[in-house]
Amino acid sequence: MSEVKNYIEENKERFLEELFGLIRIPSISSIAENKPEMYKAAEYWKKLLLEAGVDKAEIFETDGNPVTFGEKIIDPALPTVMIYGHMDVMPVDPLELWDSPPFEPEVRDGRIWARGANDDKGQGFMHAKAFEYVLKNDLLKVNVKFMIEGEEEIGSPNLPKWCEENKEMLKADVILVSDTSMINPQTPTITTGLRGLAYWEVEVTGPNQDLHSGLFGGAVANPINVLAKMITQLQDENGRLTVPGFYDDVEEVSAEERELLGRAPFNAEEYKKALDVDELAGEDGYTTLERTGIRPSFDICGIWGGYTGEGAKTVLPSKAHAKISTRLVPNQDHQKISKLFGEYFESIAPKSVKVKVNYLHGGYGYVCPIDFVAYQAAEKALVEVYGQRPVPVRSGGSIPIISDFEKILGIKSVLMGFGLESDAIHSPNENYALEQFYNGIESLIGFYKHYAELTK
Repeated sequence: MSEVKNYIEENKERFLEELFGLIRIPSISSIAENKPEMYKAAEYWKKLLLEAGVDKAEIFETDGNPVTFGEKIIDPALPTVMIYGHMDVMPVDPLELWDSPPFEPEVRDGRIWARGANDDKGQGFMHAKAFEYVLKNDLLKVNVKFMIEGEEEIGSPNLPKWCEENKEMLKADVILVSDTSMINPQTPTITTGLRGLAYWEVEVTGPNQDLHSGLFGGAVANPINVLAKMITQLQDENGRLTVPGFYDDVEEVSAEERELLGRAPFNAEEYKKALDVDELAGEDGYTTLERTGIRPSFDICGIWGGYTGEGAKTVLPSKAHAKISTRLVPNQDHQKISKLFGEYFESIAPKSVKVKVNYLHGGYGYVCPIDFVAYQAAEKALVEVYGQRPVPVRSGGSIPIISDFEKILGIKSVLMGFGLESDAIHSPNENYALEQFYNGIESLIGFYKHYAELTK
């Protein structure tokens, strides 16, 4: 067994105890009343970093939730790696679907079960332990900075401004991120692309109050009926959005890159079985991996209105609501898309209702070149741990701040994640495989070694 594996084995109980302390903090950024929990998480991260060996760690205020920043500068002339992660998590609803309390982490069947087990407390925590190891063993040959924010799950609305205000402090040569996934436990993956995002909440209003559906039904437009009809008008029979101009700036991926993407291991039958669906769906002319990586997508993330309690209530509601998102690809501007969508959604509304479109947040897509030296260091590290070259993939997910880092700080990011599709991030029963957790720590330790060697 290698020295790194020995260290992990000898300290794994401590690692889990420390991680569980972080997970137990219900740092849900989308719930305003949880803001005190964000400060608890920020303080916990400060403690973690100081114990791991940073020279200094500090909690910074933003216009929203705090940022924990720490650094270890061994020589200003050496390259600097900045670790980015987030301390906030998604809401836990519906709570009744959890097999164990979401903020009381448990280990079962070789997995950590809790909200944040993977996204991003578990994956972020790996970096603290990898840094701890290289520093304790006098292996750190680069400078390291940590930036752990508290608003990623709501689109990082205040981090760009904070980055603008702290450019000097945030100077680095690469940003290393573990907030993405692998294809499967045997196939290491480096995410070379992220989709962008645009997210709205829409409101459709009919009468000025809820009405008796018997007395008024058939004479007054039902906002829920209207909203459902409007939603069906947003996509055609080929799975393409009908918003005029939506595809104007979509980057068309070359046949060569599509062929490379097609080499990634993927079993459609296993995919369907894991999701318990009989058939897959999406834009015509593209494979499942292409639909989730190189093409835009459209989803209704929530819809509500009227009476949803127990039993029957014959009501014609005054209002109906929906939360709507599109995943965007490189070259698509989320602000332009927001305007196009709003104009189109209002244009297809009948005169029997009034419509409001509220743009909540968005972000740009991101692409990392595979000839980037930090990518090559990540590749070498993953080969050592997994025994094979990682597959470069474009993820269907979005981390809007990654493109902002490039625009504001001029720094490329390498997305070296260890999650799996089975981890159920953002869903009840989120989990993280212990094997992935330990392999992640080992791989990140290897990154420091190879990055130092490649940048000599």
